[in-house]
Amino acid sequence: MRAVRFHETGGPEVLAVEDVPRPEPRADEVLIETRAAGVNPTEIYSRTGDRQHPLPRIPGADVAGVVTDVGDVVDGFDVGDRVFATALQNDRQGSYAEYVPARTDRVAHLPDPVSFETGAAAGVVTTTAWLAFVEHARVTANTTCLVHGGSGGVGHVAVQLAKEMGATVVSTAGSPETRTFARECGADGVLDYSRPDLEASVRDSVDGDGVDVVLDHRVGDYLQFDLDVLAAGGTVLVIGNPQDECHISDLWPAIRTDATIQVFAMSNAPDLSAVLDEVAPLLADGRLDVHVERRYDFEEAGEAQRAIVEDSFPGKAILVP
Repeated sequence: MRAVRFHETGGPEVLAVEDVPRPEPRADEVLIETRAAGVNPTEIYSRTGDRQHPLPRIPGADVAGVVTDVGDVVDGFDVGDRVFATALQNDRQGSYAEYVPARTDRVAHLPDPVSFETGAAAGVVTTTAWLAFVEHARVTANTTCLVHGGSGGVGHVAVQLAKEMGATVVSTAGSPETRTFARECGADGVLDYSRPDLEASVRDSVDGDGVDVVLDHRVGDYLQFDLDVLAAGGTVLVIGNPQDECHISDLWPAIRTDATIQVFAMSNAPDLSAVLDEVAPLLADGRLDVHVERRYDFEEAGEAQRAIVEDSFPGKAILVP
């Protein structure tokens, strides 16, 4: 089969399409014929050496496709099922391949109305947003949320999910185009994160009382700001780059509000299939729309990874074999 691999860590140029043996599923796995694979920052951390894996390595956390084989102890999946899966590269080879084995606790059925492209784009971003707002922050209709980067992969899904839960949502974005997109996703207010009065503007957007929940993927830049805009009892949810250096220059806002800083990774959840099962009907009836902005083939995997870091575009990028 064809797969994208790297034999040494480095820049996008270390990725190459190679012929490798088609894998056999283990007893607790299904084998998925890839129709599309998601592109996420986590794959870049792996490629650059921020996360250590045996080499050579097939990157890729997300996939959507059709089950072609099932392990001996697998229950609930059959050959021919449409599925999507996530968190695949953490302890084995990833999803940038024509066939991908996946543990059943990371796989869910993909509803017929949902395209394979949407399913491939959905895994990391929908499970991250779900865990953030449902499991950790327990967002309700009375909650006010600040979502940094509300046009990005996780951000645009987080805005939609928070609105689905009835929350008031303020977001940040860097360009007129991405701010328009964040509004289209449902944000009640979208602010240019470079404006000098950002803190006051966030407070004005929620009637001056501060926000209950902040979702931040750039905590190295914004942790102090996040604490400064929190309401009493508020929570900062931290996701993103494991190499971010975080500093709190003034602890008083956190003390004053009894702030919680919750750092989490979606891959730590014990049963991601259960989260995907919750997300699937939201995708099927349009309550969540995972926007696929760019599509690449396997030979363009390096360009896809470069683009999600360096280009500012709304939504997600995917690979199509």
